[in-house]
Amino acid sequence: MVLANLFDSNSSFKVILCIISTHFWRKSLGLARIIGKLPHQVLGQFMILNFEHTPAQNATQAPVVLIHGLFGSIGNLGVIARALQENRDTIQVDVRNHGHSGRSAEMNFKDLAQDILDTLEHLQIDQFSVIGHSMGGKIAMELANLAKDRLQQLVVLDMAPYAYQENHHDEIFKALMAVQNGQAENRQQATEIMQQYIKEPMVNQFLLRSFQKGQWLFNVDALYANYANILDWNEISAWPQPALFIRGGRSGYLTQAAQVEALQKQFPLATLKTIEHAGHWLHAEQPQLVIEEIKSYLN
Repeated sequence: MVLANLFDSNSSFKVILCIISTHFWRKSLGLARIIGKLPHQVLGQFMILNFEHTPAQNATQAPVVLIHGLFGSIGNLGVIARALQENRDTIQVDVRNHGHSGRSAEMNFKDLAQDILDTLEHLQIDQFSVIGHSMGGKIAMELANLAKDRLQQLVVLDMAPYAYQENHHDEIFKALMAVQNGQAENRQQATEIMQQYIKEPMVNQFLLRSFQKGQWLFNVDALYANYANILDWNEISAWPQPALFIRGGRSGYLTQAAQVEALQKQFPLATLKTIEHAGHWLHAEQPQLVIEEIKSYLN
């Protein structure tokens, strides 16, 4: 079912409320800036992402970058960002082909991680920590490969360094493309089309957060064309630092023996924590428990 991947079937409506509420907490929004081009275009492979940089009240530790998952947007990890802003600068981003960041036909984890580094270079940030959820967790893990000398701490939410085989998003892609091809002009029209493919209202509401002025803010065609790359993973050399992996007790993304073995091989000093009574969206379902684990690790 579609719901099992964007939301756990036992999740409450607070998942949606948590995601939507982050929209109203924005402070310092950095618009997408692509060197030598207008927004939403790319010069070679160099891309500065749409970012939200919030300075800490009293910065005593390295800035932390927060990276959302597939079909997400800049504020999806806002509940975590706000909890860390007392002593850390936070940088939230729209990843490539999402939100107000640039669009590109190319989309693999090296490119996605390099976009983060390009954005940090723009912000003149050298040392940093990172928190990533789902696809964003894979981007975070790739940063451990590309920027070993700069990455201080790594938190991954409900994702393994593993090539997943299951295609869970067929109906979502069908719905997104139907809205796109049907030239829906507003959310009501888009909702009527999507309900033909996706029966879970919470999923539709989540996706429609990225529908504005008759267009999807994520690049549907590029995401579909690169979906195999999003599922895939190229094994990296072992990262010789402590890391924190947190999984949802009702999620299936980090439960199989092969997934746990892949984690232990590539992140041998990692700690794996489980948040009971939470699914894939553990940070929205059990935010305080997730934040407590993250703070304990980061501090």
